[in-house]
Amino acid sequence: MKQRSEDGAVRQVLVVEHDTETAAARVSDLRRQGFTARSVGTGRWALREHADADLVLFSLELPDIDGLELCRSLRNSGNTALMAVTDADDELGRVLALNAGADDCVVKTWGFREVGARIEAVLRRAQPRQALPAEISLRHLHIDPRLREVRLHHRLVGVTSKEFELLYTLAATPETVVTRKELMARVWGSDWGHTSRTIDTHVSSLRAKLGNSGWIITVRGVGYRMGYAWRMPESAVG
Repeated sequence: MKQRSEDGAVRQVLVVEHDTETAAARVSDLRRQGFTARSVGTGRWALREHADADLVLFSLELPDIDGLELCRSLRNSGNTALMAVTDADDELGRVLALNAGADDCVVKTWGFREVGARIEAVLRRAQPRQALPAEISLRHLHIDPRLREVRLHHRLVGVTSKEFELLYTLAATPETVVTRKELMARVWGSDWGHTSRTIDTHVSSLRAKLGNSGWIITVRGVGYRMGYAWRMPESAVG
């Protein structure tokens, strides 16, 4: 499956790596995961070629320009997402890369699936979020982000901060399924670990507070969407 941005364009990754075999392997791995990828062997070529890239995956060990210097130059020249590749035991290198402007760091020995997942996460955070309506009304359910209030049949529903953000995210596109991965990124700002229990617990709590499980529907193996309750007649909604 092609990795695409919200406007449908295939994501472009520029690999900066002086070792030709390593560069070829990374490009191949990225293409297998749906990215458009190409490589250059020096920092100077990276500075010339990065303009069309959505993300630059660069080694800290380059033959012409120090990797940290390249990172600072790329960051100063625009908003292209940046990801450094470091040695497994180089904690200082990872810290310096982040301080130089890298959005994330990966280790040379990590598997290509984890590297691909981290690239997806960085690109998702970097892309502008879709504009959402200031206030949402679904029949008798009203969600006001300015006051952080949820009202059902004009009665205030007491929700936690994360419950509010979860409900708002689902209600903003009520006909669309929102995946677990998207919910973790948008509501919790996280892409790793404990996704199922965290989301399920908050959904269960919201259903109880709204008084009808039909407000939020589980799409098994995918995520959640707003349910049939907001379409039901007033007399049928709990």
